[in-house]
Amino acid sequence: MSVAARDGISRIGAAFADSGKRAALMPYVMGGFPTLAESARIGEACVRAGADVIELGLPYSDPLADGPVIHAAGTEALRAGANVAGVLEVARSLAPSVPVVLMCYANMVFAPGLEAFLDRLARSGACGLIVPDLPHGEAPEVLEACDERGLALVPLAAPTTPPERLAAIGADARGFLYTVSVVGTTGERRALPDQFAEVIARARAATEVPVALGFGIGTPEQARQAADAGADGVIVGTRLVRAAAEAEDPAEAVGSVVAALAAGLGPAR
Repeated sequence: MSVAARDGISRIGAAFADSGKRAALMPYVMGGFPTLAESARIGEACVRAGADVIELGLPYSDPLADGPVIHAAGTEALRAGANVAGVLEVARSLAPSVPVVLMCYANMVFAPGLEAFLDRLARSGACGLIVPDLPHGEAPEVLEACDERGLALVPLAAPTTPPERLAAIGADARGFLYTVSVVGTTGERRALPDQFAEVIARARAATEVPVALGFGIGTPEQARQAADAGADGVIVGTRLVRAAAEAEDPAEAVGSVVAALAAGLGPAR
């Protein structure tokens, strides 16, 4: 692995290690929703409220892993003119303050050419990339290209991932292992599954990078439950996108929710 790759990963690692909370807090921001400028303001509000890492979504017309709230936000962002260049400018504006990890789908990575896309991502100052529809068996080329540019390719692991496959995914993880708490798409849940701690324990045993839990977490209580169950990081998306969609001042509304989540995670014990 190149020196640049180690430096990129170290920035994400430091964000987890130095959060001062039970677990690092990673809000999801849909790039371009409700507008590009407003999504940058939302990201800035997240940082002020206690975000340790930002997951920045690149809107796409066929988002297989997204539930209805995030899907609708992505559709609205596309309708408002959001594109790759605009969302990467949002990443550029946030990157000096917080590690930014871009979430996008494989077609968006490969259509312009892998090398060209990753060059643009690296120039934006982003630290990493999440591609939920990139199978692990097809990831080596992307992983190598990300390593060369100092970008962490963050894989996903589901509760149903078989042990051998989970071990392979965990061995190749960079930055953190995105651990999905439930089977299905993103979205708020009234309660987290009983096997919550087991999902985290399986992921932790399969990797040496931090384990971040996402999908279904929307309240301070759920965030704290994730941390107490052993998660190194907590990812919150749908709750924040809904707050942005419902408010007259999206940045203020999202910032308030992030502040409450940060308080729920409390100081590191």
